[in-house]
Amino acid sequence: MAGDFEKERITVGKIVIQKETTPDPVSLIGREAGVCWGADIEDNEKNYKRGLDCLASGHGRTWEYPQAYVVLEGYSARVIRELYTHIGGGPTRLQASTRYIDYQKGFGYVIPPAVSNNPGAKEIYTRAMDEIREAMQRLEALEIPREDCGMLLPLGMESKVVLRTNLRNLIDMAHQRLCTRAYWEYRGLMNDLKKELSAYSEEWKYLVDHYFVAKCEVSGFCTEKRSCGRMPKR
Repeated sequence: MAGDFEKERITVGKIVIQKETTPDPVSLIGREAGVCWGADIEDNEKNYKRGLDCLASGHGRTWEYPQAYVVLEGYSARVIRELYTHIGGGPTRLQASTRYIDYQKGFGYVIPPAVSNNPGAKEIYTRAMDEIREAMQRLEALEIPREDCGMLLPLGMESKVVLRTNLRNLIDMAHQRLCTRAYWEYRGLMNDLKKELSAYSEEWKYLVDHYFVAKCEVSGFCTEKRSCGRMPKR
């Protein structure tokens, strides 16, 4: 019997797709490939079809041309650390500073569903966060530098990131992080990203619908030791 992969889509924070993001990623792939093939790159329809061919043929290097500029807000520092493991294709990013932002005034944080659904656990969790904030305030009163006070900040604190990446990296990230075995917050981040990219342009929506899928949907079988049941084991 299938596992819990059909449960409600997890959404976590907020994602903004910036205007610098390539509006026509499929057509761009076709134009760049067409240059090397001596093809007509003035015909938009031919460019689009050529881009589809590159995608269907798995010509991954061409997927690195479309760029995505993304602002991620309201996700935990923990999941942002995992985001940094996806460095293929030369993405770059900036993250909210723990040296310059005054977190002593308070900070938002992510509460895992297992905690938020348990009143007793939620009380313990929120009390711990309050104690961290209060400890930082007391350290600041003792003239401890902000960058040193920041060592107390937990991985569950919310963070903000500006990310520049490309289509190839995003597709690979989707294969890994849409798997049911992936960390729940990262699955939520990927679902948020799929939603916002789909709304950005029709070509991004096509890519999300056809290529932003779990790895088992690409291979046709499950590679995980503990399968959710979506696909048969190899």
